[in-house]
Amino acid sequence: MSSYLYRLARFSYRRRVLVLVLWLVAAIAAVTIAQLSGGKTNDDFTIPGTEAQKASDVLSAKLPAFSGGQSTIVFAVKSGTTVTSPATQKQIRTAMAKVSSVPQVSKSVDPFTSRLVSKDGRIALGQVQWTAKPPDVKDANLDAVQDAMKPVRAAGVQVEYNGSVYPGWRFEISETPELVGLVIAFAILMITFGTFAAAGMPIISAIIGVITTLMGVTAVASVITIASASTTVALMLGLSCGIDYGLFILSRHRANLLRGVSPEESVPLAMGTAGSSVVFAALTVIIALCGLTVVGIPFLTIMGLSAAASVAVALLIALTLLPALLGFAGPRIARFSRLPKFGAHAERVARRTAADPYSTAGARWARFVVRHRVVVAVIGVVLLGVLAIPAASIRLGLPSGASQPTDNTQRKAYDLTTEGFGAGFNGALLVVVEDVSAPADTAKIAASLGRQADVAQVTPLAGQHSTSLIRVVPKSGPNDAATQDLVHHLRDNRTAIESGTGAHILVGGTTASNIDVSAKLSSALPVFLIAVVGLAFVLLTFAFRTILVPLKSIVGFLLSMAAALGAQVAVFQWGWGKHLFGITPSETISFLPIIMLAIIFGLSSDYEVFVVSRIKEEYTRHGDARAAVQRGTSLSARVVTAAALIMFSIFVAFTFTSNPTIKAIGFSFAVGVFLDAFVVRLTLVPAVMAIVGGRIWYHPKWFGRFVPDPDIEGQRLEERLAEGAFGAEAAKAASAANTSVG
Repeated sequence: MSSYLYRLARFSYRRRVLVLVLWLVAAIAAVTIAQLSGGKTNDDFTIPGTEAQKASDVLSAKLPAFSGGQSTIVFAVKSGTTVTSPATQKQIRTAMAKVSSVPQVSKSVDPFTSRLVSKDGRIALGQVQWTAKPPDVKDANLDAVQDAMKPVRAAGVQVEYNGSVYPGWRFEISETPELVGLVIAFAILMITFGTFAAAGMPIISAIIGVITTLMGVTAVASVITIASASTTVALMLGLSCGIDYGLFILSRHRANLLRGVSPEESVPLAMGTAGSSVVFAALTVIIALCGLTVVGIPFLTIMGLSAAASVAVALLIALTLLPALLGFAGPRIARFSRLPKFGAHAERVARRTAADPYSTAGARWARFVVRHRVVVAVIGVVLLGVLAIPAASIRLGLPSGASQPTDNTQRKAYDLTTEGFGAGFNGALLVVVEDVSAPADTAKIAASLGRQADVAQVTPLAGQHSTSLIRVVPKSGPNDAATQDLVHHLRDNRTAIESGTGAHILVGGTTASNIDVSAKLSSALPVFLIAVVGLAFVLLTFAFRTILVPLKSIVGFLLSMAAALGAQVAVFQWGWGKHLFGITPSETISFLPIIMLAIIFGLSSDYEVFVVSRIKEEYTRHGDARAAVQRGTSLSARVVTAAALIMFSIFVAFTFTSNPTIKAIGFSFAVGVFLDAFVVRLTLVPAVMAIVGGRIWYHPKWFGRFVPDPDIEGQRLEERLAEGAFGAEAAKAASAANTSVG
């Protein structure tokens, strides 16, 4: 592989104008297609095969007027006044009548007709039924609903919105987090390289890759349903992986330049050595993300494939565009800035590293870890174990109005509804009754539903084509355990509820759908873990030609994953960070553990490959296992530290968005990356490898015969270069690059 990467980098370097033009054309084409397609993301979570989805399908076929999204309009007045006063009541009735004429609205019911007015008369609920599914409700029609409410607001009545679709329900991705992350990444790269050219190059190439990917995802969103979290995850990984991959290759290239290698020979040489590690690291991430398809949940499949596409583009950028940009930069990559806090310090470290790579702070840390390997390993495992304790209390659910910021209209509507009617009115169940032979059947089933525990209200809504629809309001909130128990109780006891009617019921609605989603995700977690870990084990075994290294990598990942999940539960579920992050404690997002498994496993394998490939490179060169651990960790510590801090900063930046789902994702990824890079890969991994010694590289003889060697450390490439396979200049460059490391 290293030889192929060498040739690819040499081609990209020499044909740099062509490579740059092709990538710019690809980015411009993606932007143009995205703008013309009009694609938008949405957060309508559905899972085929669940009972809630079956209920939705029956409504679409038999009661299409009730198969679309629902909106709740909450009206509230100050204490001392009521919504039932003649003037206020008239304004609300008039506004709801205007809503009835809005396109795509099937039916609107004012609070006075439905008698949804609180006992103190301060709060009232208007209901809007749409003919279209939430993703298909046009923004113009939602704006028309807001326009209809303007006279009511002008009269001093508070108007808020909730439901499966409502004005302002779409989440607009802010550019602020990624801009903040990029600024921090640039500062880290300046400290690492000490030159504007070197610091800016990974960022520029990553931005081109992210623009291309996100615009492609946006275009696809015009055809299929893509959740807003999918683009956010793709953005996070595209930026972080793109910068990191560029960083690893660029650091090797810059070290070559400082040892006297010419830019034209240094770029392909850096790609042939560090590039192999980048390829295997990216493939591991891509496999983990594509593994989300085995879960069988559409929105997770799309999320995984979108993020995998983002990483794949980042890889292609690093292998082709980065060498081209390095060609334009030439020797300027090794010219340090005159800024005292950046250039001078970076130059001292870089030249010392090039001349004596075992005198750096990373080398001192590596010596400490190897010397105290047993104590370090025990402390690291205990630390991660303690952090993982809260994960035992995890509760899964999907976001509701209760988890939104206090200034969000959905949160205000949720709180007002709870105050006036009870939490259950925020998450009514929709019971679809099939095979209805007479209205008496619907009435009998409604009466039976009303006798069930934790049911606050039962209201028949409509009936036709031997099908009727009943709204069941629980006494508990949509994310309460009691509501989940009620849904399971109704389904488990459907025979008794249907008794004497000949009809059959399906329990659906947004709340039941969310419960089904969480249950499906929980059951899919073990399958996904086995599939992804199995595939990654095969890939890492092939890369390092040993079984113990992949096993160690997987155990380390499980420790960092458990610790990150524990931290997430403590902060977002227990509320330890509610003031710091401005959140309301709520359940852990049901799809978060699965995407954490995919992404943290992939990224942990990144760092595993970067650290262990350097250790293997040293072991191959010298044959001393413990010294190889110390040397390899020394050589990789600085660049892995920079890469991890860049990823960490990008993920942390997303915790300052207003969306609680994105906050939780950003926090979990940041903690996972930080723990995995610094506690596992730069501490536990070298400690364990120093304990095990040369046995870590053991593999059966038959394994060596049948499994090809991908040459991840670039040893065979160096041998071919020394033999003059790529010319005399290349041989001289390889010799110079290895002078200080050998």
